[in-house]
Amino acid sequence: MMKPSETAPHLCLVEDDEIMGESLQQLFRLEGFETLWCRTAAAAAQAIANQRFGVVVSDIRLPDQDGGDLFLELKAQHKALPPFLFMTAFGTIDRAVELLKAGAADYITKPFDVDLLVQKVRALAESYGVGTEPGSDVLGISPAMRRIAESLPRLARHAEALLITGESGSGKEIVARLFHRLACGNEGEFVAVDCASIPESLMEAELFGYERGAFTGAIKAKRGYFEQADGGTLFLDEIGEMPLLMQAKLLRAIQERHFVRLGGEKPQKTDFRLVCATHRDLKVMTEAGQFREDLYYRIDVIQLRIPPLRERTEDIRWFVRHFVEEFNRSHPDEKRRIDPRTEQALINYLWPGNVRELKHAVERACILSSGPLLDVEAFFDDSLDQGHETPAVSQSLGDYLMACERDYLLMTLERHGNHMTHAAEALGITRKTLWEKMRRLEIRAKGDS
Repeated sequence: MMKPSETAPHLCLVEDDEIMGESLQQLFRLEGFETLWCRTAAAAAQAIANQRFGVVVSDIRLPDQDGGDLFLELKAQHKALPPFLFMTAFGTIDRAVELLKAGAADYITKPFDVDLLVQKVRALAESYGVGTEPGSDVLGISPAMRRIAESLPRLARHAEALLITGESGSGKEIVARLFHRLACGNEGEFVAVDCASIPESLMEAELFGYERGAFTGAIKAKRGYFEQADGGTLFLDEIGEMPLLMQAKLLRAIQERHFVRLGGEKPQKTDFRLVCATHRDLKVMTEAGQFREDLYYRIDVIQLRIPPLRERTEDIRWFVRHFVEEFNRSHPDEKRRIDPRTEQALINYLWPGNVRELKHAVERACILSSGPLLDVEAFFDDSLDQGHETPAVSQSLGDYLMACERDYLLMTLERHGNHMTHAAEALGITRKTLWEKMRRLEIRAKGDS
């Protein structure tokens, strides 16, 4: 069995039924839980003794031991035991009540509503002080984003410079802020600079600050971003938009760790972690003479690529539910829930604006929806029609979205030489899920390695 990742809430699932176990394991993973599935009480006892779990979800009837007896034995052996939630059939409700009196956290009766089960599990994880490690929840649950989340603690300990690349809206600043929190804790500021929004004539003054009288209107001295970031993190967003002349001054300040305010003479020392971000290909810009080569190699020590949302479909489902929950917490009298068919339509959409576009779309749908159920019409109107050909009037939305999904899968497979494993990784889904989609969409496999 694989050991759960250190960046997600750990859940131990104890279920001997193969169909039920596999379904619940996939459900919990989609909800952001790193799930270890144990098919026997003995396997669960060993896992709980050797690993730290946030919640245990267990059936009562197991092939080798009663699930309740397993709980009582573990309770006697371990001072700190994770909360147990039991899944019980109607005939064992009395047993579940006994276990609650003995210290179990909760139970749910089969057949159960999966949303209620997830709600109970999440509430237990939060109430017992067990949640996601910093950042893994906001980054997403796809393999690609989990790998980034897992690498950040190590990078925060050792890396002085980090380059984050990815499309606009994909979450580059969120990764940068998490890196800062892991590296600096509560010490030092996170200073974010949007290089694309600062006029070239003001950039030096904004970065390095200025002395009183340095130019007309400078009635008092001002600390620049370099000084503000001392002891913390300087985040240069869209560094590819920085003018070439300013790039030379930036490189010198980064290398020497000191600078001079505009209009000043005394060098100012500074020490910070540097994080740069861009949606552009800096290597191509360097070759074209649009970005300084020495600066490029100075900031490209460690590079993290944030995949676009269309390449990590698990995150689409997770973010949709997350943003709906955020709205519900802010508006307790206007509870919203997502229609499963709508959820699938959102997964099929390509999201050119990435997570930022998705968040705005969910907020808009929650605000404008006249009822609690968010259907397809709440999302797919003219605002989400960019980049797609207008479907024929006779074509249903479902058929149109299925055709879009089929085209995208074919394009991804071709891009990866029809290598199933690589294509699945690029799509942010499992190989099994890719096979299922191909079978449903009647896409024939052309070989794999």
